Amino acid sequence: MTRIVVVDNHGQFTHLERRALRDLGVDTELIDNETPPEEVDADGVVLSGGPDIGRIGRSVEYLEDGRPVLGICLGMQLMADALGGRVGGGEYGGYADVTVEILEEGDPLIGSLHPETRVWASHADEVKELPGGFELTARSDVCGVEAMSDVDRDLYGVQWHPEVAHTEEGEAVFENFLEICRR
Repeated sequence: MTRIVVVDNHGQFTHLERRALRDLGVDTELIDNETPPEEVDADGVVLSGGPDIGRIGRSVEYLEDGRPVLGICLGMQLMADALGGRVGGGEYGGYADVTVEILEEGDPLIGSLHPETRVWASHADEVKELPGGFELTARSDVCGVEAMSDVDRDLYGVQWHPEVAHTEEGEAVFENFLEICRR
């Protein structure tokens, strides 16, 4: 059975990320973000959202240990920041219903989604510049980088929250991540 850990970066929806994975029949555990990667037995890692890039503990260490990683909101931002991209304040802030445009049909994480899909996202902070090796995979009128992927390293990020009911194809994002983890 596939095992996924959700690294808790103190986000308000973190428990829903774990539940979404459990609902797909996945063995999953919510772990503190101070947990060292070498103490974790898992096939993949979800870096949760959260309120503050200053409270990420050891989350960035999971980017270098070879397991597939899905960064959600703050999880994507810390991924970009740690790997040489740039993160900054968003123009629109707060949570909102947003239509994103999927740019890469072949992307293993979001390529199977409809060309335009409705998501629930916060844009208080967002990725302004991609790190080296990443492809831009989704954008919106609100944010230039709604999703990014480094397929060679199995690192993926979405600005939106696939775990909430307001996101139309959130379950498909998690299903696709599980397929990545099973390769």
